[in-house]
Amino acid sequence: MTTGHTPVEEWFLAHGLPYFVAEERAAARAGLRPRRLVPVLVLLVVVAVAAGGLLGWASDTYSAGPGVWITVMFLGLLWYAATALHARPILGFALSRTLGSLRYLVPMASRALPLLLVFVTFLFVNAEAWEMTSNLPFGVLWFTVLLMFGLAVLFLMTRLPEEVDRVDDEVDGDFLVRACADTPLEEASRRVAADPSIDPQEHAQVEGFERWNLILVLLVIQAVQVLLLSLTVFAFFMLFGSLVMETATQESWTGRDNVGNAPFLPHVSVSLMKVSLFLASFSGFYFTVSAVTDDTYRRQFFSVVERQLERAVGMRAVYLATRERD
Repeated sequence: MTTGHTPVEEWFLAHGLPYFVAEERAAARAGLRPRRLVPVLVLLVVVAVAAGGLLGWASDTYSAGPGVWITVMFLGLLWYAATALHARPILGFALSRTLGSLRYLVPMASRALPLLLVFVTFLFVNAEAWEMTSNLPFGVLWFTVLLMFGLAVLFLMTRLPEEVDRVDDEVDGDFLVRACADTPLEEASRRVAADPSIDPQEHAQVEGFERWNLILVLLVIQAVQVLLLSLTVFAFFMLFGSLVMETATQESWTGRDNVGNAPFLPHVSVSLMKVSLFLASFSGFYFTVSAVTDDTYRRQFFSVVERQLERAVGMRAVYLATRERD
């Protein structure tokens, strides 16, 4: 973490909000200048095409190309964001949230899985699903998983800005006090709320880099929940399939004489792994949509995002109001 910041700015950095700090925001703008960004993009494209071509030549199939290209581009842009764009606090916050969310995995799964499995289990015990996924090369299957993830991210990117607009329109004195509880601005929030000369709405609107920083943090929080749930669904179907799907049934449904059973685990096959992976990615996308739009899911899973959003907006408003007054 960068030294020389105030306690409030340190709080922003620790909670994945580096662009709420003026110095970090300026560094990110510099990293997005075309003369720095364009060469990196060209290099990533060359590396991605080369990696896809090399893998296709080694495996004698080029179906893995799109999945490899997307993966390489994503990892490269992630590295550039962490270094040149000073987004490392966002990634560090994402990692801490991931580790911290593990203790919520069991209660989260116990709430989400019953409704979710009712929807997707009938696909698992369906011969067409097994035949389709078994005939997909791993490259195409991985591209399908990335496509599901991309659709989920795209959906969140269209809905999260609406949530930001809704929250910053609700800012008032009580909102500031509630949002800044147990933070470095707890006392300042009470003074700002009690000062009749300060209108909280003047400092509540989040725009520009700060707005996108907030959206990215919310996206990370929701993505962690979706990832954990998808992994749970994958593990469930692997266990369930290994118990009830006999090898003869798998061969009949896939149309293959050999489904590639694992050593010492006669019912755990490549086909089982493929169909479990496909259904887990589909479940993640379904859960993403439901967590935002369905009231049952929203109350249970989107509340974490709403609390983080309210706290960030409230902290920023008090921070700006205090700096302006002082």
